[in-house]
Formats: sequence, structure tokens, C-alpha cells
Amino acid sequence: MVIITSENFETEVLQSKIPVLVDFYADWCGPCKMMAPTVEAMEDVYKDKLKIAKLNVDDNPDLAEKYNVMSIPTLIFFDGGSAVQTSVGLISRSALQEKIDSIVHA
Repeated sequence: MVIITSENFETEVLQSKIPVLVDFYADWCGPCKMMAPTVEAMEDVYKDKLKIAKLNVDDNPDLAEKYNVMSIPTLIFFDGGSAVQTSVGLISRSALQEKIDSIVHA
């Protein structure tokens, strides 16, 4: 899992050779804590096909604003340097896998 900041966002996300799932979260956010194990489990499932990254919105408000993150948790999928899909709020493991499959196997 990669920790994303304003300093490494371009390199780790926008210039990534594989799709990236960025989990926009905050330490105080209960739903974010509930979503975290599901997101982290995807690392093993999609090894070498998808990069999993976490971005703390309190520490990086500029990126949260740039990508219109109004509520958390927000998952944004990036492919080829662009945001291609967004999911806001808690979602099930199967729903998350469907979203990933639509990007990874597209």
C-alpha cells in the first residue's frame, strides 16, 4: 500500500504504469475505518494489476479539493493519468471488485 501526499501524487498516481485505486480518507472517519480492510484486501487479489493507495484528506486538502472529494470515504480509480471512476461511501467487497474488474480487465 502506498501512502499518497501532494508531493508524490503525480509520480505514484498520474504516472503509474498500472491503474491506481486511491482511497481518500481521514483518521477520524468511522466509515473510512470500516472500508479500509476491504480496500487493503484488494492488494492481494489484484497484485501487479492495480496499485492501492491511501490519501489522508486532512493532510492533503489540495488534492481532495482538486478531485471534488466532498465526503469520505471516496475511492477514485485512476488509469493512464486520469480519474476514470469514483465511488463515494461504504461499498461491499463484491461491488468494489466489480468496479476494479471494469478497469483492470477493460
